[in-house]
Amino acid sequence: MRRVIVRVHGMRAALLEEVEVGRRYRLVYLAGYDGPPVSLTLPSRREPYEFEGFPPFFEGLLPEGQQLEGLLRQARLDGGDLLGQLIAVGSDLVGAVTVEETASEDPA
Repeated sequence: MRRVIVRVHGMRAALLEEVEVGRRYRLVYLAGYDGPPVSLTLPSRREPYEFEGFPPFFEGLLPEGQQLEGLLRQARLDGGDLLGQLIAVGSDLVGAVTVEETASEDPA
């Protein structure tokens, strides 16, 4: 299971997990996080957010067109690997959110 730490303004805010490769995802806010939400569509809460398919907020952060084609070639990613794309560009996203891959056993 791949996981990424989601940061908001540099603060560790949430954990995004790929529950089932390319199909199911979960976003869980970290205990004690009291900063702004990852997105207005994902307000802070204790219960996890469950997604069938890649979460729309994160998909909106991914490159498109020529930038996407270059990323896929350079990083040797499959076009359907949206989490892999997010990991590849995660430190250089538009806005306050960044992501970084974390080990599966890392408790975040």
